Amino acid sequence: MSAFPVYAFDNAIVRLPPASVTEGLRAEDRGAPTHAGVSTEHRLYIEALQAAGVAVEVLPALEDFPDSLFVEDPALVFPEGAILLRVGAKSRFGETAEIAPVLRTRFEKVLALQGPGFVDGGDVLVTPQAVMIGLSDRTTREGAEELIGLLAELGRKGVVVTTPPGVLHFKSDCSLLDDTTMLSTARLAASGVFEGMRVLLTPEGEEAGANALRINDRVFVGIDYPRTAALLEAEGYSVVRLPTSQIAKIDAGLSCMSLRWHS
Repeated sequence: MSAFPVYAFDNAIVRLPPASVTEGLRAEDRGAPTHAGVSTEHRLYIEALQAAGVAVEVLPALEDFPDSLFVEDPALVFPEGAILLRVGAKSRFGETAEIAPVLRTRFEKVLALQGPGFVDGGDVLVTPQAVMIGLSDRTTREGAEELIGLLAELGRKGVVVTTPPGVLHFKSDCSLLDDTTMLSTARLAASGVFEGMRVLLTPEGEEAGANALRINDRVFVGIDYPRTAALLEAEGYSVVRLPTSQIAKIDAGLSCMSLRWHS
């Protein structure tokens, strides 16, 4: 296990949005994003990572995969190694093969989910106590149980938890703020999954703001969730507000757009 906090990062991998991002998957049709709009949000996200002390490797766009800028779904990365996943959406099946060579140049140990189960990285939350794997429409119990075995090979403990009905990914509804504190929607917190931790609830109407992202001494929050940002600032966190309205149209948030680790 790394000696660094799980939210301490000095490296990240991102991928540029393809022009086909306008055709990205969406559970609810809120209109298509524009390529220019997504690209702007992506650029500001990279700049925020760099300002927080993270070295960012930018991969080229993959036109055949509209959702490929969301690099967190096909893989997990830790100081101890990387794990290639099997994403749950058919249109994204090829993304793991695209990210695999990059990770093999960065990590000595690269493990891979063999199947038949599926896991999306958006359902995986790393906490100091364990790696939480949320079951969802994209992550199956078979996949989660296989992932627990791979995590053990890296010296990490995995636990299976349940994502509320109607929620795309576990991390759509929560994020880690520090070693003992979670930001969560009321519906996820009510499940008792964060027992023993301090939980801050997103204000009503700003549930999507739960997908914040702790990076070193900062917490990234979507600019469209001002009450959530104010809540975190009142708790003493250093908040960075970032635009996410374009990626939100394709069911994405701040955690999705990078693979992060401490070397």
